[in-house]
Amino acid sequence: MRLSEKRLLAQGGSVCRQTAIAKAAVKPLGMLKEVRKFALTCLLAPMLAAGPLAAHDIITTNLTYSRDISRIFARRCLSCHGAGSSVPLTSYQETRPWAVDIKEQVLSRSMPPWGAVKGFGNLLIDHALTQEEIIIITAWVVGGAPQGDPALLPKEQPAAPAPPMPPLRDAVTIATRTTLREPLTALGLRPVPDKPVTSARIVAQLPDGRIQPLVWLYRFDPKWNRVFRFREPVQLPPGTIVESSEPLRFALETMEATSSRATTLSRAR
Repeated sequence: MRLSEKRLLAQGGSVCRQTAIAKAAVKPLGMLKEVRKFALTCLLAPMLAAGPLAAHDIITTNLTYSRDISRIFARRCLSCHGAGSSVPLTSYQETRPWAVDIKEQVLSRSMPPWGAVKGFGNLLIDHALTQEEIIIITAWVVGGAPQGDPALLPKEQPAAPAPPMPPLRDAVTIATRTTLREPLTALGLRPVPDKPVTSARIVAQLPDGRIQPLVWLYRFDPKWNRVFRFREPVQLPPGTIVESSEPLRFALETMEATSSRATTLSRAR
């Protein structure tokens, strides 16, 4: 018996051994066809024994839409992607066709469109996905995006109305960098760029040398016109340097009743 035939027998296993022996006497010209048949039989045998082939992605994760993803979407996404929106994500049937796009969007932190780096500054409302939520969504998509048991979907409950936020107004508008000449209690920060911001860190350097992180803008779009409110008032004494790491106009916000007019400062040193 030829060496090539011995290798085929060793690789084929018990399922295909008899087929190889029966074909050992064929002419060299017909050997190629027999080898192809042999290889195809050995390849398909385990799959045929396991049952019919699946007509969808192979599922390799225990994460499911019903138990895991739907709850993240309810917290982070449905305010913009609810029923009637251009891309609704209120059910598995609506979400599944967008699974790969959703993964790419959350990995790039383009969705939800928060526009700031999570954890930099003490912001009151943070719509950005946590790192854990990004990992869960990504692993679900890579693992085949299974639906899971619909009985595990969150029960619909009427959302409690959010308490009204006190109105704020621009106290100081800054062009990249300034030194405050008067004390200021900052309650928020409103970027006013004239083009999208790729990345810009805004900090306050206090007179005693301490650095107070305010907001780190990341892929911020001017059309959002968003105010980043601080969780606690930020006290900025005279002599505080407020600056952005990149050229940028932004406004420090205060209570509407505490200031009658806004001041514009530009690169005061």
